[in-house]
Order: sequence, then structure tokens, then C-alpha cells
Amino acid sequence: MKKTILLALSTILLSASTHTYRLPDGEHITIKDKPIDFGKQRVDMTKEYISKHYGLHPRDIKITPKIIVLHWTADMGFESSFKRLKPQKLLTDRKDIASASALNVSAHFLVARDGTIYQLMPDNYMARHVIGLNYSAIGVENVGGRGNRGDDLTPAQLKANIKLVRYLKAKYPTIEYLIGHHEYRKMEKSPLWLERDKGYRTTKKDPGRRFMSDVREKVKDLGLKKPN
Repeated sequence: MKKTILLALSTILLSASTHTYRLPDGEHITIKDKPIDFGKQRVDMTKEYISKHYGLHPRDIKITPKIIVLHWTADMGFESSFKRLKPQKLLTDRKDIASASALNVSAHFLVARDGTIYQLMPDNYMARHVIGLNYSAIGVENVGGRGNRGDDLTPAQLKANIKLVRYLKAKYPTIEYLIGHHEYRKMEKSPLWLERDKGYRTTKKDPGRRFMSDVREKVKDLGLKKPN
């Protein structure tokens, strides 16, 4: 009897952490929950980041999504990629962005090499993943990009990103742009660009030009804009 109850409980927990949705084109997308640490400390640091970098003073950290930004993790391991996003405070080896905030980097979704999609946090909360655009951007990290150079994301990840872009556009009709992280500086003249610190910029290559081009080709019917 005890084993039966435990099995039933395990089944309930499994179904609660995996969600399947029907897309407008009839395809289905499955998303698994794998939450990063998101307590009061991260919420408070996010508010501080918004105030310092964007000059805004919101009551909460909810966003109206208008951009989808695709990334790679520059790490070939799923668990090691996840562990870098999980803590609330920035890891000590990120000296390139530490002066901007102690808030850890994050993303709303993480796509494994086999194409499995994991949701790390609510997709209408602000994540720190792209300078200047966080307040309106949903971030999608892909495990890969060896050495932050290789355009090595997999066909399974391509398929997953295409489905995820379609899912997010259907969920949030407010989304107007689809960009690669390497293109973010082309958005500096956009009304969506909010960064106040003119010296806070980084150079990015992710998620690779080939991958970005392939995703765009497969979702061109959505009418999502590129950076100018």
C-alpha cells in the first residue's frame, strides 16, 4: 500500500513538472520545469538592477515581453550550464560584468543538446541575460558554443528553438523581435533599449550566425523583426 501511494505521488509530481502545449500550427511542445533559485534576494537585486541601469522603480519584476533573445551557454554540459544560472548571486569568475551588479545572470529557458526544453523561471519575470534589453526580453539559453566560439548547436536544439519561438509568440502577442545575443547592440537606438551606463557593453557571438539564420527561416511567417 505504501509503495502504491509513493508511486502515485511520484506520478503526480512528474506530471506537474512537465507540460505539453498545442501550437497554432498543430505541433506540440513539451516544457519541463527546472527552477533556478529565485527568492527574495534575487527579486530585490533585480529591482536594484532595474533602478540602477534603467532608471525605473517598479513595484515588482514583471515584464511585458517584446523580444526573444537566443543564446548559447559556452559550456557543453547541461548540469554545469544549469549550475551557473541557479545561484542568486553572480559567480566570482564573472569579473567582466561584476561591477554592474551582484545579480546572477539567468534565462527563462534552457535547451539541452537533445532538444529538451527546461523552464527555469516565470517567463514574465525579468532575467539578467542581455544588456539594455532585459526589461522586455525573454532569454533562451542553449547548451553549447564550445569555447564561446563554436557554432555547434544541434539539429534537435534548432527544432526546439523553433517550437519555443512559436509558443512564446502565441502566448505573448506583444513580442515583436527575434534576435541573437550577438546582435543586441544593434538595438541601442530602439525605444526598448534602456541601459543608462554607456560604458557597460560586452562583445557576444552566441548563438552563432548559422543557427540564428536557420531559426529565422523557419519562423519567418510570424513576422518577427530583426535588429536594425
